[in-house]
Amino acid sequence: IQKRWRGYYIRKYVHNYYALKKYLEAISVNNRIVRSELQKYTEMTENEEKRKDLEKKAKEKKYQARKMHYLLSTEQIPGIYNSPFRKSPDPMELLLRKSKPLSHRQQQTKSPSTSELYNWPTCKRPPTFSTGQPLPPISRQKPQGPFRDTAEVFWQRHKPLEPTLHMAAFINSPLDKAREEMKREDWGNCIHDKEFLPFSSYNKDKKYDPLIHRSGKYGHEAYGTKHFREENPKKWVADK
Repeated sequence: IQKRWRGYYIRKYVHNYYALKKYLEAISVNNRIVRSELQKYTEMTENEEKRKDLEKKAKEKKYQARKMHYLLSTEQIPGIYNSPFRKSPDPMELLLRKSKPLSHRQQQTKSPSTSELYNWPTCKRPPTFSTGQPLPPISRQKPQGPFRDTAEVFWQRHKPLEPTLHMAAFINSPLDKAREEMKREDWGNCIHDKEFLPFSSYNKDKKYDPLIHRSGKYGHEAYGTKHFREENPKKWVADK
């Protein structure tokens, strides 16, 4: 009974087949909607890029037609794009007829492929300077506002230098030399609290403080009377 009840409960509420099927169908529908929206967006971006490319190419073609307007055919001489062996003129010929010629100044300023550097020393033409209107003369009247007089400002700008006494004194003056001499005398004749005593007389009555890692008294080790080198006769090669 428990086995059958557990199976029924699991299939009904935990792992419901129909609920899972409904959920998967909803996910598939949502995926189809998202995929269609993405496809529309990609198509729209591609169409926009194609439109921009076509506009750019048409603009470049129009600029080339204005630039090569001198190749237009006349009544006496046919142009390059209007061959007498063709039944109808070339589309470039029709574009040349519709477009206006490009002037020399516009060709220099608006040309997209200008790779000539005029500011180099090897330039082929002299540099041109702007010939604008000259500036108006400066009025001598006092401007409106809290400004000082021009004569006073000019006098303050060009007044003679008045250095201080410290700056005007020479670097090697007698006063500085006397001060240095006094400093040297004071340093040589200074009196300390503790007098300097020779090492032999100062440490005569002082006891020796032994080190932490030594237990013996201070002095030379009696080598040869108390301490000898270790000997092992069993390891000798000969009797000597």
